[in-house]
Amino acid sequence: MPTPRTFRADRGDDRERIDRVLQRHLADRPDVTRSRIQGWIGEGMVRVNGVPAVKPASRLMTGDVVEVELPPLPERRATVAQEMPLSVLFEDEHLLAVDKPPGLVVHPTIGHREGTLINALLWYARGWGEGRRPGLVNRLDRGTSGVLLVAKTPAFHGALARSLRRRDAGKEYLAVVYGATLFEQGRVERRILRDPADRKRMATSKTEGRDSITLYERMGEGSGLTLLRCRLLTGRTHQIRVHLQSQGWPIVGDPVYGEPRWKGIAESGLAALCRDFPRQALHAFRLTFVHPATGAPLEITAPVPEDLGGLLAAAGLTD
Repeated sequence: MPTPRTFRADRGDDRERIDRVLQRHLADRPDVTRSRIQGWIGEGMVRVNGVPAVKPASRLMTGDVVEVELPPLPERRATVAQEMPLSVLFEDEHLLAVDKPPGLVVHPTIGHREGTLINALLWYARGWGEGRRPGLVNRLDRGTSGVLLVAKTPAFHGALARSLRRRDAGKEYLAVVYGATLFEQGRVERRILRDPADRKRMATSKTEGRDSITLYERMGEGSGLTLLRCRLLTGRTHQIRVHLQSQGWPIVGDPVYGEPRWKGIAESGLAALCRDFPRQALHAFRLTFVHPATGAPLEITAPVPEDLGGLLAAAGLTD
């Protein structure tokens, strides 16, 4: 039987579309999409003040009572432990840091039930003992390589997440981009929100979305490419990728925010390498933070992976 859920529209919902309000209030349901909500409205499963909603675009007023009959969640399959290679950068009794290779999916999804980093971590953690289970503290896109932190207990997961949010924590990335920066150092401060035209993308805005700040430093340039070191002061989805693209510096190989700027590279071999680069040239190379259990400063660095190293060498961006 469907499970009903009821909530009252507040000021933040005032005059907002029903489908958008429901999507926000049902953020705990990963299966909920706007198109699915629109289907529920069409099937009479959504009521406003006791009356079935007719149009997804209808607006709510403060105090309106919304009720939706939620179908049960699809049955979740248990995540299996799989023996896979892991590159361990640091480990103690509280946490584990691994070097995620490019192309590796982090979490199991409908299309990737197995062969993910979580599957590998469950195998690695099989001898940790009762009450210990790997919990990822930071996230990386499939195409991004570099440092990932794993807490060994739920309690330490929260402490480690808080430590990474401190002002003295550092999240540094290397990015190879098209174009050249005007200044050696700079700051990108633009709000980030979901792209209204494509929910899978993010977009930047001066007035809408969440505050987002990225610091960058030019490490080298030549042949139409620039190597940037970026530091995150906030941690939004796709932040570095969308911030650099907004400045006219799309990351080489980025399948979402990239551009075919390789056509403007004079050296044919490098142009072909950029054209065929299989992922965004982005690497999470350093994390610095205070260890929550010991109070000691900790710095974890991941070496530049082979594919990115080859690109840097071809562009003359190595020391």
